[in-house]
Amino acid sequence: MSEFRHLVLARKGDEEGLAWLYLDRADASTNTLSRELLDELAAAFAQLEADPPTGLIIASAKPAGFVAGADIEEFTRIASAEGARDLVQRGWELFNWLARLKFPTLALIRGHCLGGGLELALACRYRIVVDEPATKLALPEVMLGIVPGWGGMKRLPELIGPAAALDMMLTGKSVDARRAHKLGLADECVPPRVMENAARMLVRSGQARRALPFGQKLLNGPLKAIVANKARRQVAAKARREHYPAPYAILDSWRKYGGNALAVPADDPASLEAIFRSPTAKNLVRVFFLQERLKGFGKDNDFAPRHVHVVGAGVMGGDIAALCAFVGMTVTLQDQSVERIAPAVARAAKFFERKFRGDRRQVRFALDRLIPDPQGHGAARADLVIEAIFENLEAKRALFADLERRAKPDTVLATNTSSLRIEDIATALADPRRLVGIHFFNPVALMPLVEVVRGEASDDAALRRAAAFVRRIDKLPLPVKSAPGFLVNAVLGPYMLEALRCVDEGLSPEMVDAALVAFGMPMGPVELVDTVGLDIAVAAGKALAGEAAEPPRRLMELVAAGQLGRKSGQGYYRWADGKAQKGAVGAIPAGLAERIVAPLVAAARRCVDRGVVADADLADAGVIFGTGFTPFTGGPLTYSPESGETLSGADSGGRVGAIVHAG
Repeated sequence: MSEFRHLVLARKGDEEGLAWLYLDRADASTNTLSRELLDELAAAFAQLEADPPTGLIIASAKPAGFVAGADIEEFTRIASAEGARDLVQRGWELFNWLARLKFPTLALIRGHCLGGGLELALACRYRIVVDEPATKLALPEVMLGIVPGWGGMKRLPELIGPAAALDMMLTGKSVDARRAHKLGLADECVPPRVMENAARMLVRSGQARRALPFGQKLLNGPLKAIVANKARRQVAAKARREHYPAPYAILDSWRKYGGNALAVPADDPASLEAIFRSPTAKNLVRVFFLQERLKGFGKDNDFAPRHVHVVGAGVMGGDIAALCAFVGMTVTLQDQSVERIAPAVARAAKFFERKFRGDRRQVRFALDRLIPDPQGHGAARADLVIEAIFENLEAKRALFADLERRAKPDTVLATNTSSLRIEDIATALADPRRLVGIHFFNPVALMPLVEVVRGEASDDAALRRAAAFVRRIDKLPLPVKSAPGFLVNAVLGPYMLEALRCVDEGLSPEMVDAALVAFGMPMGPVELVDTVGLDIAVAAGKALAGEAAEPPRRLMELVAAGQLGRKSGQGYYRWADGKAQKGAVGAIPAGLAERIVAPLVAAARRCVDRGVVADADLADAGVIFGTGFTPFTGGPLTYSPESGETLSGADSGGRVGAIVHAG
C-alpha cells in the first residue's frame, strides 16, 4: 500500500493484481481537486505505469461523495489569464494520461460527481454508479461562468452523443444514477451492497468501451454544425453572450476545436483568456460562495423534523406540504374541510409523478406521507408547524393561540406571512419566543430561497431549527429581521411599482418587460405582477407602503374591473393557455431598465442599513435567489448602473433564472 496526503493507493493480492486508488482529501469533508491533489494523482499514475496492475478502480474514501469538482478557492486566487490556462493544461494533460493507461480503469461513483470529478471519471474506461439518491453527475462549470476544460467537452459528447452532452454542459444540470446509466454515461448502476464486487468484475471483464451509434457519430463529426446551430438558438433565447459567455464558448470549443479549450486562439471570444477577462466568471463565482454561505445557516443543527403540520391548503400551503412529503417527512395538511384539501393533494400527485419520473411505487409512498387533516389533529404530534393561511392578522393570532395549546412544548411554530410583522402575530402566544417566520416564495418547488424571520422575541434555538428544516428540504435559508416585506418583497415592491408607473406614463407593458428581460431578469415586472395577481399586488402595496401611498392608476382600474391577471385571464396582458399574449415591442428608450432597477437597488441598501439582513453580501444573495436578479452582475449591491454597457436595456433576449437555478 502506497500512501499520499490526499490519496491511498492499495493493491490487494487476493484480487488478481487489481489496484484501488482512494480519493481522500486531507482536512476536508468533501473531495475537491486541488493542485496538490492533482500532483499526487500524477505521482500515482507514474507508480502504476512503472508497475502495472491488472486493473485500476478509482473510488472515494469520503462518505460525502466521489468528487465535488475543482477547488473553487484556488480558482479565485488565479491572478491572470496565463494562470487560468496553466490550471486547465494541468488537468487536461493529467486526464489524458489516465485515458492512455494500458490497463483497464474504472471510476466507482457513489454520491456527487461534479465538474472535474466527472471529467476524471470520463477519462476512465468504465464507470459504475451507485443507485441511491445522493448520486448525482454533472458538469456545472457554466454556472460559474467557465467551461469544462479538463476533457469534459471532448469526452462527454463522444460517450453519450452531442445532444445529451450539450444539454448537460449548457445547463449545468445533474443526472441521477439511473439516468446516467440510461444515457450511457455509466456502464452499470448497482446497489451499494454489491458496488465493490461489481467494480472488480467489470474492470476485469475485458468488455469493450461503449460505442456511439452510427447516427450519433455523424452528429458528433460531420454534422456538428447542425447540432451546434440548434443549441446556439436555444442558448440565445435564454442568455445573451455579453452576459453569459461560457455557454457560447462551450459550443464553439466543441464544434471548432474538438472540445479542447487550450486549442482556442487567445483572440477568439471562446478562448480561456476571454472567459477569464469577463466579469461574469468573477461574479458567478461570487454567487457560488454566497450560495454556500446560505447553506451554512442550516448546517450547525441536527434538527431533522419527521412530522410537519401545515395549516392552509391553498397553493402556497399545499405546495409546502407536498415538498416536505417529497423529501420523506410525514405531513398533516389542515384546512376547513377535506374538499378544500383535495386540490392540494391532486397537485401534489402531479408533482410527485414528475419528480419520481413516473415511479408509481415512490409516488404512492409520497402520497401516503401527505395526510389530509381537517381537524388539525397532527399539530399535537408535529415537530414543526407552518401556518400558510390568508394574510389576516386576527385570523393568524387566533390560529396560533390554538396551535400553542395543542403543540408539543418543543415544536417550532412558524408563519409563512409575507407582509405582517412576526411581533404582531406573536402577541397571541403565551410564549412569543416560539414563533418564527419561514417565508416561502411561489412557485415553492422552483424558488430556491426561504426567508427565516426573526421577531423581536424569537428564540435563537427555534431560528436555528427553522434554518435546519429549510436545508432539509434543499432550500437556501436567509436570516432576516421582522420588517415590512422582510428583504425580498421589500425590494420587489418598489421595482414593480416603478415599472407600473412607466406603464401609466404611456409605455407599453411589452416594452417595459422587454427592457428588464434584456437586462437579465428572468421575467419582466409587469408580467410578474400579472402572474402574482393584481389584487395581491394592491394588498401587498398597502401593507408595505401604507394607505397614503398612491397606487398606479392603471392597476386600480384593472382591479376594479375584476381583471386580476393570469388567474382571471386578463390583466395588463390577456392570458391564454397560461401564457401572456404580447404585442410588438419597438425601440426601447435608453436607460429604461436602469430607471426601473434603481428603486430595487435603493431598497436593498435600506434593508442593510436597517439591519433587515446582516450585510450587503446577504442582501445580494437574497435578491438573487429570491427574485432571479441578474447573477452575472454579482447582485444588486455589487451592480452599479454606471458600470458599463453590458447592463443596457437596449434589446431583448436574456434570461438568468435557468442559469441560477439549474441543477
